[in-house]
Amino acid sequence: MLGSGNTAAIPDPKEQRGPAAERTKDPIRRLGILDNEDIRAMMQGCSMVKVRSLRWQKSRSLRLLDDGLTVWCETTKSSRKGKSQQTFAVTEVDCVREGCQSDALRRLSGTVPEEQCFTVIFKGSRKSLDLMCPSAQEAQRWVRGIRFLKERVSCMTQKEKLDHWIRGYLKRADENQDGKMTYDEVKRLLQMINIDLNEQHTRCLFKRCDKTCDDRLDHNEIEEFCREIMRRPELDALFRHYSSNGSVLSTAELRDFLGDQGEDASLKNAQNLIFTYEFNDRAQKKLCMTQSGFTTYMLSMENDVFNPDHGQIYQDMTLPLAHYYISSSHNTYLTKDQVTSDSSTEPYIRALNQGCRCVELDCWDGDKGEPAIYHGHTFTSRIPFKEVIETINQYAFKASPYPLILSLENHCSVEQQAVMAKHLRTILGKKLLTEPLSDLPLKELPSPEELRGRILVKGKRNTPHLGQLGKNGSFASFSSSCEDEQASMNKNDPAKQSSSKMSNELSELVVYCKSVSFRGFESVSKLPPDEMSSFSENEALRLIKDSGKLFVRHNSRQLSRIYPSGQRLQSSNFDPQEMWNGGCHMVALNFQTPGEQMDLHQGRFLPNGRCGYILKPRFMCSPTSDFNPENTGGGPGHTPTQLTIRIISAQQLPKINTEKASSIVDPQVVVEIHGVAIDKARKKTHRIDNNGFNPRWDCTLSFQLQVPELALVRFVVEDHDHAVKNDFVGQFTLPFTSLCTGYRHVHLLKADGSSLSPATLFIQVKVSRGGVPVKSVAERIAMAKGKV
Repeated sequence: MLGSGNTAAIPDPKEQRGPAAERTKDPIRRLGILDNEDIRAMMQGCSMVKVRSLRWQKSRSLRLLDDGLTVWCETTKSSRKGKSQQTFAVTEVDCVREGCQSDALRRLSGTVPEEQCFTVIFKGSRKSLDLMCPSAQEAQRWVRGIRFLKERVSCMTQKEKLDHWIRGYLKRADENQDGKMTYDEVKRLLQMINIDLNEQHTRCLFKRCDKTCDDRLDHNEIEEFCREIMRRPELDALFRHYSSNGSVLSTAELRDFLGDQGEDASLKNAQNLIFTYEFNDRAQKKLCMTQSGFTTYMLSMENDVFNPDHGQIYQDMTLPLAHYYISSSHNTYLTKDQVTSDSSTEPYIRALNQGCRCVELDCWDGDKGEPAIYHGHTFTSRIPFKEVIETINQYAFKASPYPLILSLENHCSVEQQAVMAKHLRTILGKKLLTEPLSDLPLKELPSPEELRGRILVKGKRNTPHLGQLGKNGSFASFSSSCEDEQASMNKNDPAKQSSSKMSNELSELVVYCKSVSFRGFESVSKLPPDEMSSFSENEALRLIKDSGKLFVRHNSRQLSRIYPSGQRLQSSNFDPQEMWNGGCHMVALNFQTPGEQMDLHQGRFLPNGRCGYILKPRFMCSPTSDFNPENTGGGPGHTPTQLTIRIISAQQLPKINTEKASSIVDPQVVVEIHGVAIDKARKKTHRIDNNGFNPRWDCTLSFQLQVPELALVRFVVEDHDHAVKNDFVGQFTLPFTSLCTGYRHVHLLKADGSSLSPATLFIQVKVSRGGVPVKSVAERIAMAKGKV
């Protein structure tokens, strides 16, 4: 469900009249979507065919539920997992693909009516849903309807999300659907929303709201009950702290608050905020903000812990590629483990929609002269190379306009390499970069801006001195990445060495990302900027530990790609932060595996409009840099900074054990710092028993940072357990340089990186250097660069 808590989200019934008051009873009416013809049809339901293969096609009924954001799908499964996937929320949908574009539907092309088919692709690891409707008109209605709902949700304010969230639960708790609630139904509601009020307090609150004394709460009484349980006393106290009369904030008082927040405290901005968030006409005319308006403002994205200015592209994108971290995926085609899982085009869609700018293609000879992609020498399934390129062509620049790098693991014969080259040219067309941008000698790599909208191929190039001349003018060559690791293990056994011949057609497509074996730091200054190396995680870690400064210098000019150890058969991930500390660019992770490592990846690439390119700190971009990630004291980037985070409260945390109605979480909050070794830290609050609805800690955690420009801050909420490991509830990770000071809300994410709305943390952030408070993000960045 959706939303976040505040008293003002539930309107006072005295202020409502006529039809408006009636609309508030129904959550879907408040969404304002019933005027849409497609939505009304979705609510009526439709009998479709769920498709997995030519033989597996089952009739299924789908219907949009009354909350307007959840789709019910008929299932015959009786397992817990099956039942949990009987519905899906619009917020879980990554995208909708029309026609036969999925792997399963492609195989049926020609045997099913394409115009009647569509595919729902989900965020995270949930399998996509291939559906065939009874008519093309019905298919289009569902495609348009789901897209419309996704757009509507993305535009909802936090206040609207909370309102929808609580009303959805009210409707479910009202067992006989009579619009009134008995005491037992109220207790059921409290269990649903993860709060354990004691019996005496609950009954007292129920009686206080039961104005008609009939042991049932009518519509207006339910509204009052909700306002009581959803009060935010910490926001009320903050309002009173700045308000001289306790009823309104004058413009001057609002400016005082904004100044303490590190925000624009000008008269113009204060007045704009009043006009935007204050709905009381009298207060607006007097240029004041009421408590309700202040609450609405505090719940807006303007008070998110993540700097809203960093939600768009704000960094200089005209510097050489080697000056950026680049979001990168390992074995992108795999859906799960490295040995037996399915290969699919859908992970490419998910990765590209997340802003990933370097995807991997493991290419092998396929049937009928068509190359295939799969994990060689394993039981993973195969997908045609052509289908992957078609998918990449469609989604390459939907999330980011900046260059996409195709990391080719080439195991194909010369003949099928030529087919690969043909597909790359014909499908990608002008997007594919086939020659340098300039005829002048290359002194440094071009910038992301210069390569905007272009697709680059990373791989080996034919060079006479690198290998033995082969058939058709090709040369012996190893592919990079995992094959490099295999080759290094077998270098003393010629019989086991793997080699292949390079097709001239494919070789010619490698521009700016020429894969070469790493030959030590001595020759770095002599290397052309377009040569790059791939390193296993263990090799990269060794170089960082033993020669950190030299590796940073190497990465200031040459691109590097880091890939997981071949022993990670379950697709686990290594710690990417250690590689970023060394200035490595393409730190490739298994995107299909959620966990701390992917949380850090999402946090690192959260700023700059999630475009997949993040500018490295300036002190890491010089070939003469003295930065050493293993010894940062007093050197470049060393800016001692005090970070103090007060964990005040949380709102609307989800239930973990949904099978047990009486189960309530015992939340505690962990704050982690990920950065250079000396900055790594982990501190936690005490636990709160039996309250996931509005737990309050008021716990202050302090951290001393030495290299703040490299630091990530990760907030984790856990359900405390005495006997076993704490259960994960939600998390949010962001760079220290994107952290807003003052009173802020942290919008938590699920394990798969999707929104956990309405769950939030309410915190206060303070940053100081040498005992002097630093409030704005701009000040902190300037401070870190030595400008203040």
